[in-house]
Amino acid sequence: METAVSTTLSKRSRTKQKRWDSPIAGYLFISPWIIGFLTLTLYPMIQSLYYSFTDFSLLEAPNWVGVRNYEKILTSDDKFIQSIKVTFMYVITSVPLRMVAALFIAMLLAKNVKGMSAYRTAIYFPSLIGGSIAVSILWRNIFGKEGYINHILGYFGIGSTAWVNNPDTALGTLVLLVVWQFGSAMVIFLAGLKQIPADLYEASSVDGAGKVRQFFNITLPMLSPTIYFNLVMGIISSFQMFTPAMIITQGGPMASTYVYALYLYERGFGQLQMGYASGLAWIMLLLIAASTSVIFITSKYWVFYESEGSRRR
Repeated sequence: METAVSTTLSKRSRTKQKRWDSPIAGYLFISPWIIGFLTLTLYPMIQSLYYSFTDFSLLEAPNWVGVRNYEKILTSDDKFIQSIKVTFMYVITSVPLRMVAALFIAMLLAKNVKGMSAYRTAIYFPSLIGGSIAVSILWRNIFGKEGYINHILGYFGIGSTAWVNNPDTALGTLVLLVVWQFGSAMVIFLAGLKQIPADLYEASSVDGAGKVRQFFNITLPMLSPTIYFNLVMGIISSFQMFTPAMIITQGGPMASTYVYALYLYERGFGQLQMGYASGLAWIMLLLIAASTSVIFITSKYWVFYESEGSRRR
């Protein structure tokens, strides 16, 4: 009797196991993501692509105009050209500076010092609030004419200026803000540094290699996949920068901080030209894709993977 019962229970457990091992169970578990992707990502993208070929003002039904929006953007839109220049200047300055700051701090925090966890938490904290409107307002006050920076410079007899209102320095204040938000990249660099074998440094020390040589010959090559990841993510996020430019400078002065996302927002929600704004959005997507593609293509020359034993080909 006991044998029959145990056999029945075993069959039931195998049946349940087969149910959970079936493809249907897998799709059931990922169904929330699938539903979210289809309704909140894919459908809006398809709809935006359709609107980019229409004259759509949000108040009236869209009117099909073909590629007229794209023709106007690429041939006769001076603000588009200005926003592209400002955005590329922002990307090529903010991304490298942010990565250098993140790597430098990560190397300091990689040391085994008492209380290091508290330091890591304190340094990472600004990244949690860095993209908020409150921080942007604070940043505007810090670099304003009566801000803290000018108060400090005043003690040294240096003339004060409204940094956010000066065309020569306004974009620099936005770059400093994103560099200050290096926490996420720092954490990723810190994880990468922990994966570098200590034996490599010990062997190089025996051969007489100093700290500088170890950094360029061991740390950077072994950390290249992490640099690669942070570089791609930094480029993508920098192209989409919006809140600081909107809150701190409103695109001024003299359009010196008029980034692409701000122009897109003004066209879509300020002037209610949603069809035109959709075209701008798809051009932004192509610009990001082109920029990251360059990184992907060139990565085989400078990204080193330890598992392959050589540079990726």
